[in-house]
Amino acid sequence: MSAHFSEPRENVARLKLRPGMKVADLGAGTGHYARSAAALVGRDGRVYAVDIQEGVLQHAKLNMPRHGEGVVEYVWGDIERAGGTKVRDHALDAAMLANCLFQIEDRQALIKEICRILKESGRLLVVDWAGSYGGMGPAPEAVVTEHVAEKLFLDAGFHKEEAFRAGPHHWGLIFTAP
Repeated sequence: MSAHFSEPRENVARLKLRPGMKVADLGAGTGHYARSAAALVGRDGRVYAVDIQEGVLQHAKLNMPRHGEGVVEYVWGDIERAGGTKVRDHALDAAMLANCLFQIEDRQALIKEICRILKESGRLLVVDWAGSYGGMGPAPEAVVTEHVAEKLFLDAGFHKEEAFRAGPHHWGLIFTAP
């Protein structure tokens, strides 16, 4: 992974995933986080890679290593809509939201959907850009600071477990669902 991006393997490891767990990669993009989670949950687990861009999901599917085949399910869905992830209520042990909070228009709807799909005390990993970095990250006005993200989830009843450096240009937070 290039030095200017977040470190999916290390960041996902902080969720303490175990074989057999069910996880969603929300706004999965090209699937770096889904691949990392698949390696940890194994054949008895399941990773739902959810994205609104169907073409991006096809690309992610093509780049899935053999250990992820049958573990990762690609879901064309809208994480900002009730039921948009197509995941059952309270079905997941964990969820990941990496490098996409800055793109979310309806953050309250996103948080409601995360609450719906996570089990009670399920864990949530949020990673995003700490700045714009001369256009390498989001536009300066789109950057969501760690403080703003923390407040969003705390106000929704999540409990903060940890804050960490998620790579040279990213912050990371881990929450427990209400």
